[in-house]
Amino acid sequence: MPAISSVPDSNKQEARAAGFVFRLYVAGEAPNSQLALRNLKVLCQDHYRDDFHIDVVDVLLSPERAWTEGVIVTPTVVRVTPEPGIRIIGNLSNTDQVLSVLGFAMQAND
Repeated sequence: MPAISSVPDSNKQEARAAGFVFRLYVAGEAPNSQLALRNLKVLCQDHYRDDFHIDVVDVLLSPERAWTEGVIVTPTVVRVTPEPGIRIIGNLSNTDQVLSVLGFAMQAND
């Protein structure tokens, strides 16, 4: 079953079981951050069904986490697994471009 957690380390075991792990850096309830989360959920549900996990990191609550991982702009999504890691900055509204960059289209055709 897909999972979305707001504390990245809380569901490590569940995240390891997922084939696709994404980390979304947001700035609280900012509109673009919330839009990015909704868009990422829809893309994952459409293309990966139950084989994904999304960690949400609020940089207002965990600025050191964002700083350590080199995130300076929100929203930013990082594909953690499978490697190679990929980063996209923005609200993920350009679906075709997001699908291409994250490899959704390639995976959907397999």
